[in-house]
Amino acid sequence: MDIDALRKQFVDHEFESKTFNVSAEEIVTFSKACGEEAPRFTDPAHPDFQAPPTFTSTLMRGAQMPPDFPKLEGLSMNAGKAMMLHHPVRPGTLVGRSHLHDIYAKTGRSGRMTFIVQRMEFFDPDGTLVATSDSRQVIREKPTT
Repeated sequence: MDIDALRKQFVDHEFESKTFNVSAEEIVTFSKACGEEAPRFTDPAHPDFQAPPTFTSTLMRGAQMPPDFPKLEGLSMNAGKAMMLHHPVRPGTLVGRSHLHDIYAKTGRSGRMTFIVQRMEFFDPDGTLVATSDSRQVIREKPTT
């Protein structure tokens, strides 16, 4: 698989936009499930009420990959997730826009591994970027025998 060709064709091209309606109740439920006790995360009446920094991890995209992305043969595994909060997430509407952020390969003892970083950026109604969520997938190519 030509990684450079995949990068040119797919990296930084939005493949999905999805609207999420975030309620105060969802924020409180998530906060309490995480053991959060600070009123700004658990009390909707608090003047700085907001979601904890990892809240957007609960907001799932529909499509995991662009519809025309080729199937890569091998063993696919979850390679981790990273969240970055840019501004407080508050109750209301968020728009999540997904794109492939990076595609790269590494060679290890078990052979070549292809990493795909799927990024979803969350925007508030004013168009401000409030959070970024990166999901990494690794595909270990089948060994040639």
